[in-house]
Amino acid sequence: MITRTWHGIVPLHKKTAFLKYLDQTGINDTTSLPGNCGAYVKAVDQNEFSHVFLCTVWETLEDIISYAGKQYSIAVTYPEDDQYGLISDPIVIHQEVTSTNNPFEYE
Repeated sequence: MITRTWHGIVPLHKKTAFLKYLDQTGINDTTSLPGNCGAYVKAVDQNEFSHVFLCTVWETLEDIISYAGKQYSIAVTYPEDDQYGLISDPIVIHQEVTSTNNPFEYE
């Protein structure tokens, strides 16, 4: 399995609306695809911004490519992102994993 982790930053006052929007876009889009094993979100507030992390879990690299395209290391963005003041990291991180456990929960 492979995780695909994206990071973005939104103004703190837009955090709640952005998280709802993320659920309707990135999370729904990925979890509806074959080969997706889950999606997890973590938001970390820092001063007047919120750092948002989305980690999706996939069975294979081919499954990721079916979602993100041939340049699968580039973040997938949406036209409405600007409404939330989103600053998106352009690159996502991929890691091989052995479990579909939430990577943001610690034992």
